[in-house]
Amino acid sequence: MDLFEKIAANRGPLGSHSHYAHGYFTFPKLEGEIKPRMIFRGKEVLTWSLNNYLGLANHPEVRKADADAAAEYGMALPMGARMMSGNSNLHEQLESELAEFVMKPDCMLLNFGYQGVVSIIDAMVNRHDVIVYDAESHACIIDGVRLHAGKRFVYVHNDMQSLEKQLERAQRIIDETGGGILVITEGVFGMSGNQGNLRGVVALKEKYQFRLFVDDAHGFGTQGATGAGTGEEQGVQDGIDLYFSTFAKSMASIGAFVAGPENVIEYLRYNMRSQIFAKSLPMPLVVGALKRLELLRTRPELKENLWTIVRALQSGLREKGFNIGTTTSCVTPVLLSAQISDAAQITFDLRENHGIFCSIVVYPVVPKGVIMLRLIPTASHSLDDVAVTIKVFEAVQEKLSKGLYSKAEIPAGLQD
Repeated sequence: MDLFEKIAANRGPLGSHSHYAHGYFTFPKLEGEIKPRMIFRGKEVLTWSLNNYLGLANHPEVRKADADAAAEYGMALPMGARMMSGNSNLHEQLESELAEFVMKPDCMLLNFGYQGVVSIIDAMVNRHDVIVYDAESHACIIDGVRLHAGKRFVYVHNDMQSLEKQLERAQRIIDETGGGILVITEGVFGMSGNQGNLRGVVALKEKYQFRLFVDDAHGFGTQGATGAGTGEEQGVQDGIDLYFSTFAKSMASIGAFVAGPENVIEYLRYNMRSQIFAKSLPMPLVVGALKRLELLRTRPELKENLWTIVRALQSGLREKGFNIGTTTSCVTPVLLSAQISDAAQITFDLRENHGIFCSIVVYPVVPKGVIMLRLIPTASHSLDDVAVTIKVFEAVQEKLSKGLYSKAEIPAGLQD
């Protein structure tokens, strides 16, 4: 079969719905300044879908740093890959400051988070090694694991008995191959909001020899006394061998980093193909990240404001009887007993009739008979925003209990 004919016949689980979903349920356009209230299809909506945890996206000092750096350097400098011609003192300064902030000896900048995780995994293991990873790991981890030529085992989410069972299997294999074991988990799981059981994983180092790689995209800047992440929150930052985070969440920018022992970071600098053969992170992004990191370090009120909103939202939802799962982070999932056929109607009702924009998640990410409304609170939200949202969710729950969504129809041509 011709490749293009194959694609036409099978557009994938998401693409198969693009004829009606594109532009509204998928690939929606939020316009205006990045803030809690933005414009969607000409209407103002209260937005709970942006990972702008600390409100830095439109912080005046950040905007000024970004603008000044763009004016001074442009977006082209430095030209070339870091290894060849794209290095600078500012890149190295940012790496040094990040390493100090997350309490690791060394750090390496990465162009993107998703690409970075895939490439770290690729560089760290070969066919003699074994990967053991959490079942609810992010897609970037799954894709990195899929590239691995050796054995890989998955353990039940946050289940230490399951992890130990897989470590025993891994140990038997490396006893024969002479390889090593890499355990991979997340600091905060972006859908459920659960923290990874880092304390439990680190404790198993007393019985098994492995290295721990943690993707802390949602924990960096939001967890721990200083914001250094979930390892700091759980008191096991030293037990994390490779600590990763993206700039796309708390830092409200583009880029990422990985931190760890000097010799390992040096190895990655010379062996991560996605960085060796890619243009260096542009200077305005580096300068902007330095300013953002400065605010993370010196403005604790940003994280305090965030958690004021988180606590108000989560406690308010629980008091009204909503199931928000077992989240122990800012991520706030609202789980509703509903059929997948109700999801589009609920989304439409929230956006068009109540002015609430949030992500909606359906099977197979959540079990059949459940849909998830995923809320991301930020330091920019207000307590009034929280109160309005909880009231709207009560109205949605009442309609759902009466079966009104199953009887309604979404207007034809909505995506046009």
